[in-house]
Amino acid sequence: MLTCSVHPLPYRANPADYFAAIRHAPGAVLLDSGRPTAERGRFDLLSAWPLEQLAVLPDESGSDFLQRLREHLTRLGEAQVPEQLPFAGGLIGYLSYDFGRHLENLPNQAQDDLQLPDARFGLYDWALISDHHVKTSQLVFHPSLIASERQRLITLFSQPSAAAVEPFTLKAPMKADLSAEEYRQALERIQNYIQAGDCYQVNFAQRFRAECQGDPWAAYVALRAACPTPFSGFQSLPEGGAVLSLSPERFVKVSERQVETRPIKGTRPRGLTAAEDAANAAELLASPKDRAENLMIVDLLRNDLGRTCRIGSVRVPELFSLESYPNVHHLVSSVTGELADDRDALDLIAGSFPGGSITGAPKIRAMQIIDELEPTRRGLYCGSLLYLDVRGEMDSSIAIRSLLVKDGQVCCWGGGGIVADSEWQAEYQESITKVKVLLDTLQNL
Repeated sequence: MLTCSVHPLPYRANPADYFAAIRHAPGAVLLDSGRPTAERGRFDLLSAWPLEQLAVLPDESGSDFLQRLREHLTRLGEAQVPEQLPFAGGLIGYLSYDFGRHLENLPNQAQDDLQLPDARFGLYDWALISDHHVKTSQLVFHPSLIASERQRLITLFSQPSAAAVEPFTLKAPMKADLSAEEYRQALERIQNYIQAGDCYQVNFAQRFRAECQGDPWAAYVALRAACPTPFSGFQSLPEGGAVLSLSPERFVKVSERQVETRPIKGTRPRGLTAAEDAANAAELLASPKDRAENLMIVDLLRNDLGRTCRIGSVRVPELFSLESYPNVHHLVSSVTGELADDRDALDLIAGSFPGGSITGAPKIRAMQIIDELEPTRRGLYCGSLLYLDVRGEMDSSIAIRSLLVKDGQVCCWGGGGIVADSEWQAEYQESITKVKVLLDTLQNL
């Protein structure tokens, strides 16, 4: 089998310097572990000039689209990497939450006012990868990439340009689409469904938006400084739009056919003092409600992974761990498995997307209720940013704490899991707490 060639570059902990060199290139994309401040992520991965751009067609089934992705990976050709690198060439892009409509039969009530394609990927034959454990930055070239293009990229990144970035500004403050009263009514409906035995939990979200102008990359640089997270990302869209994600949550990872998912369920704000902060964390760890919610989603994900994993391989090695971020504490668990011999990473996506932590349980009924009660489609929010390389290695986020800049406006969503004993005021406040640092940062640009 052919091997990717590698060209070392000076190590940079912050990928923004290297990304600036390709910011305006077609298909520019960055998967960002939030370094040097966030500590959990290991790799940053960026690329541009894809060989092809692939978007799901409005009436295309999920399985047909995933098969198309599979065929493009096969055409690019399998390759090895000389070291422990996560990407040997392949697909990078997003699945929107609404890609779930291509996988499951769902109602069609929520308005699609953002008109974002439900999935969009580029097929890339090179990447710049920084490994923060061993402190290296290097260009990785798929064997099919011609020598002149390799040289062009080496030259480009050997002298990264400090191009001036056009500032990004809001034309008015971010405003919620729902009033507090409308939010309360929606939560009442959810709790009626729970009482009736329709479901156990529904993840309900509200959207904030404002008109904006300027370069979304400037917004992303400010946001990653204010809220560094290990599953961040920036993906440029046609006509100046972009996906900006500051997610703390992994969806599914596949490495050497081993699968891991890390659902987040349970949130508390960070305290203003060390004592208050520790008290908030302790309260979260001890909360029966949050532990029950987390366990419910762990069970759902064990079931989802069981569809594509070897029978008997699904395990829960970590339950109710505390993870802390600049604005919130989270309760996180881990579910693992091993892909069955006749399944691949795209089968895993088909069997588990969208992530259970942002739908509810049971999943399909929760998604039907979300479609009924959220007035507009989620689009990118609660979808996934991911890479999948020609070896079958994959990692993906759940696109919470994420923004969409498109058609002169910026949108951001905040939500939470609603259960039988949820209090609407507390849930309403939590949905704002989760995105407050993002909204405040944009406001102050």
